[in-house]
Amino acid sequence: MTTFSPSLKDLQNRQWLEIDATGMTLGRLATEVALRLRGKHKPIFAPHVDTGDHVIVVNIDQVHFDAKKADEKMFYRYSGYPGGMRSRSYKDLLATKPEQLLRDVVKGMLPKNHVGRAAIKKLKVYTGPAHPHVAQSPVKIDLPQARRAS
Repeated sequence: MTTFSPSLKDLQNRQWLEIDATGMTLGRLATEVALRLRGKHKPIFAPHVDTGDHVIVVNIDQVHFDAKKADEKMFYRYSGYPGGMRSRSYKDLLATKPEQLLRDVVKGMLPKNHVGRAAIKKLKVYTGPAHPHVAQSPVKIDLPQARRAS
């Protein structure tokens, strides 16, 4: 028995997936996005090859946080210089740069190597319901496990 390794022919049929983030919890949404960017939902998954799909996330400004997490959880940046630590709450970041919020959360879930850098390039995030990738005819997927229970 030989070990399967995806070939270029296997990698050419990547899909474009569209996810509507309205009412979803940020962490649950990010895990599903990272799983699909990485390609772990496919039978041809290999950890050393980027086998994932392109993911478009729309309405990211309507994402939901649990309890007081929006105020208490902080996003940190460090410039590398003494006194260069900057912090912002998730609520602040959601109001100013919601695309960057999801991108940073998903990036933290991907591997820190060439596979992760290739995967994060396939993530497209938009605040409104419209996006410029209509020509790729993305498949709309629903993630009921990421929806907030009302």
